[in-house]
Amino acid sequence: MSRYILDTNVALAYIRKHELYTKIETDHKLTDPGNMVIISVVTQAELLSLGKQNNWGPKKMKLLRELLRLLIVIGISETDGELINAYANISAFSQGKLSDKLVKFTPRNMGKNDLWIAATAKAADAKLITTDKDFDHLNSHFIEVIKYPAMSTFKA
Repeated sequence: MSRYILDTNVALAYIRKHELYTKIETDHKLTDPGNMVIISVVTQAELLSLGKQNNWGPKKMKLLRELLRLLIVIGISETDGELINAYANISAFSQGKLSDKLVKFTPRNMGKNDLWIAATAKAADAKLITTDKDFDHLNSHFIEVIKYPAMSTFKA
């Protein structure tokens, strides 16, 4: 069994019925009952916000609800020490200030939502599927990042 966490851009590709999501499904068999597919509550909130900002109609909102029913949504709780610790470590690492992991890159500011998504991947021991380069520096240090080209590089 494999565990995957979808970044917001990948979940959005599902809602848009984009070729990217079809490619990811073909490559990783996300709908196989042996696999666990997760999103962070942060991704859920980002998707709902996008729906409101872009005035998604009933059809797109239905696709969003269907997607959320298929996935395991992991929330953020002050009692979840593993998730909180993962966030703190990833944030410090990204700034080049995690004492037990020396970095060979320029320190970077990750968006807070991306930090939570990466921390959720770490705490859930899940592979992060994304099109976002902001996670590249975490690959093999904290999480496995499976990166696809952005939706714009696929045929419309």
